[in-house]
Amino acid sequence: MSAAALPPAPPSTLVIFGGTGDLTRRLLVPALANLCGDGLVGNDLTIIAIGSREGDDESLRAGLDEFAPDTDCWRALRGRITYLQGDFTQPDVFQTLKQRLGDGNAAFYLATPAQFFGPIVDALADAGLMDEVEGRFQRVAIEKPFGHDLASAQALNRQILARVAEAQVYRIDHYLGKETVQNIMVARFANPWIEAVWNNRYIDHVQITAAESIDVGTRGSFYDATGAGRDMVPNHLFQLLAMIGMEPPNDLSADAIRGEKAKLLGAVRPPDDAGADGVRGQYEGYRETADVSADSTTETFVALKLHVDSWRWGGVPFYLRTGKALTARDTEVAIVFRQAPLALFRDTDLNNLPPSQLVLQLQPDEGIVMRFMVKQPGPELRAVPVQLDFHYAERFDIKGRTGYETLLYDMLMGDQTLFQRADQIEAGWAAVQPFLDAWGGRPDAIETYARGSDGPAGATALIERDGRAWNPIGA
Repeated sequence: MSAAALPPAPPSTLVIFGGTGDLTRRLLVPALANLCGDGLVGNDLTIIAIGSREGDDESLRAGLDEFAPDTDCWRALRGRITYLQGDFTQPDVFQTLKQRLGDGNAAFYLATPAQFFGPIVDALADAGLMDEVEGRFQRVAIEKPFGHDLASAQALNRQILARVAEAQVYRIDHYLGKETVQNIMVARFANPWIEAVWNNRYIDHVQITAAESIDVGTRGSFYDATGAGRDMVPNHLFQLLAMIGMEPPNDLSADAIRGEKAKLLGAVRPPDDAGADGVRGQYEGYRETADVSADSTTETFVALKLHVDSWRWGGVPFYLRTGKALTARDTEVAIVFRQAPLALFRDTDLNNLPPSQLVLQLQPDEGIVMRFMVKQPGPELRAVPVQLDFHYAERFDIKGRTGYETLLYDMLMGDQTLFQRADQIEAGWAAVQPFLDAWGGRPDAIETYARGSDGPAGATALIERDGRAWNPIGA
């Protein structure tokens, strides 16, 4: 369904805690402006930004103009954005907010550091701002990281769900707002010829890569306390794993889709040897970054080997990797198929014959690539690899999108399909926890790797010991 065919979101107020931060300015506000231009939010949407910085309505709006498109729709929307200055650890802010909101629909977006998630939900509930009465909705959107290990994620879920219903909670993983990530389901389930081979009879292994060419930059304080494993694996990479591996849902309802994702994540087998099946790396020069410990053992790269215990995926390894300061920015899922019987091509160099692949390219050049074999021209019957490419930008206008448009619209519409349920969050952390425990026991077991490389040597060894090879990053 096109945006023009979708109904606009109902009248509501979007309250953004952390309303002066980078997430609000660079991602949320441009996304809201795009929704306005698409006709998916109307003049009955108002926005309240809450922050501790000195300022007023107009100073806030002026600071947002740099990041929003210069359109009539944005100019109308900016006039409905107001600023509430205050310390959101104090109850008086919530009483003032309650007076401003009145008795309409409200959605609260927590664009704050993670330590404030639980206290803000408690304060909203204490002020009666999560009470859904007389048909109005009260929802809360929570950014990642949702916990820093299994125990803390479970504790945060308990704290939040003691005050609000699961149906009111929208745990955001912004990867799920990307068009190409959502397209994984369409590619699988709308194309019978793809789903027919989506199993261990035909698939040899799966590679999931999320590589960044940039380093930690100015985020040293946050990153040194978090690391690549906690920052990327139980959320972004596991969401891709769930979409690749889930069984077809009975329908497209949020409960059906999220239920199948939770089943897949719950089927991830604990590693037999987390030390052998997980690799940590740190790029050269990381310890010289501002706000990073001079003897830091925080990883900037992680590679894992996982198995999913199901009939569909039994015997198929999933290799995951993510890191900073790598050779290119590249997020992709590579479905690598088993080699065909090659008795007909004995004269071909079998050692250099690449397997067929279906590559879902998620960023930066969104699209789908098929790599397969054809006959090389000439009198000799010789197979050679070729590829077919589909690029989203060549077929659709996707410029200027932040990936938050769909997430914000769905939250206002009450559609939880692209948001994580409590059991999904906990299943992801449960699968990662053995690796965190193994690394915590050996904090110095970390390899260095050169900037601009494909990562540490251990990641290469992890997959090569199985007779396989990573796809080159950025290729």
